[in-house]
Amino acid sequence: MRNILVICGAAMALAACGKSGLAAHNAPDELAISRNAPLVVPQDFALTPPRPGAPRAAGQDAQGAAMEALFGPGVRVPPKSAAEQQLLDRAGAAATDPAIRSQAGDPKTPTVNKGAFLRELMDAPAATRNAEVAAVTGPN
Repeated sequence: MRNILVICGAAMALAACGKSGLAAHNAPDELAISRNAPLVVPQDFALTPPRPGAPRAAGQDAQGAAMEALFGPGVRVPPKSAAEQQLLDRAGAAATDPAIRSQAGDPKTPTVNKGAFLRELMDAPAATRNAEVAAVTGPN
């Protein structure tokens, strides 16, 4: 009796996987219908790169734009409370270094020790490094 129940259960599970009845209609494929939008080349190639220290081209910051989107145009961002400003000052939010990207590769920059293999890999020449990484990661 148990074998018959197992066979019936397996047959019902396999029957549920097939397309029949209401699921047999010829529905269009969603991915086949839509097409990707064509790439559009910008019309102005005379854009100049931003100058260091210059104000952003977009006059409004992200927080101000979010406030306007939520509460309508003309809404101003409320000033920070004393506790929030003190927290930001203690975290060093105002003391940003514009040359942080060039200092990240400096040998005097404190880093977390990730092991001898990574240290050896980073000290290796680029050609050797690429070959070692390819050997460790394997083919893609």
